[in-house]
Amino acid sequence: MKNNKSIIDKLTALWALNESGLGGFLHVFSTPFTGIIVGGISILLISLIAYYAENKWKAILKALLVVLIIKMAVSPYSPFGAYVAVSFQALFGALLFANFSWKGITLMVLGMVTFLESALQKLLILTIVYGTGFWEAINMYGASVQKKLGVVSETSATSVLVTTYLLVYGICGILAGLFIKSMIKIISNKKQDDFYLEPDDLDSSQNKSKKSFKSKVIWVWLLTVTGIVIAFTFFGGDMFGWKMAVYIMLRSFLILLLWYLIIGPFLLQLVQKYLNKKKSQYKEDISNAMYLFPYFRQIILYSWKETKGLKGYGRFKYFMANSISNCIHFKIPSE
Repeated sequence: MKNNKSIIDKLTALWALNESGLGGFLHVFSTPFTGIIVGGISILLISLIAYYAENKWKAILKALLVVLIIKMAVSPYSPFGAYVAVSFQALFGALLFANFSWKGITLMVLGMVTFLESALQKLLILTIVYGTGFWEAINMYGASVQKKLGVVSETSATSVLVTTYLLVYGICGILAGLFIKSMIKIISNKKQDDFYLEPDDLDSSQNKSKKSFKSKVIWVWLLTVTGIVIAFTFFGGDMFGWKMAVYIMLRSFLILLLWYLIIGPFLLQLVQKYLNKKKSQYKEDISNAMYLFPYFRQIILYSWKETKGLKGYGRFKYFMANSISNCIHFKIPSE
């Protein structure tokens, strides 16, 4: 039981490293599917915490609070939506594992539902910020393409795009569930030997500076608004036209301004206020988790080099399994 507690604490630290944006597993990748990978790794670690815990609900809830407090400390400007996504993954996972046995179907449901929640959150944000004008612009582009191809269809481009988008996320979630099942099998069957890392091997350099979230939002907004303006100006006809495009541009700008200056900071302040109250309760857990960060970064890099003889999916699979196994069986030098 004591060994399991140590494993759960290290899995919590790994989860916090993954969520805090300090590099973690993504340090060795350069991919446009960051959200899917981060979400997949999170539910993998949540599943492993449940696998090793006797009281699954209590263990996951405690780990969630530790992760959120570390996220708040390390990435204080993380958007409110990020806290919602992490909390949903953990609470839904805890609900499933506390009530259902360890079967592949449980993991597939966890993957599918959490991935779809992430996708729906993005679609909801787009609709709130740009209104129905965003979807009307997509329909205009779709109608224009159909006209050039000489294709007549009653199905709107929006319906095809949204359905495909949700389908891709849903399938990725199911595949993530199957992947998690294979990971748990590999990790649980590995010999539980202590893993050592010499302190001299540690890389004390900090993570590379990342483009701020707000600057990314500005670029996304500019590109999206440009697309909408072009659609309404050139394909809108008498019914829409450039006036509607300007209205959508101003509307989206005001909503983003309202969110990032008033609503977002207010909700974030409420979350941070609650987490600050819990900080003293989990002070030791937080300190221990953050102490492990530099070791875990180095272990992950070591595990990547360790699997250089493999390629493609096989390398990714065993890199993940070896990284997690090495981290949870890592023997801290002071121990």
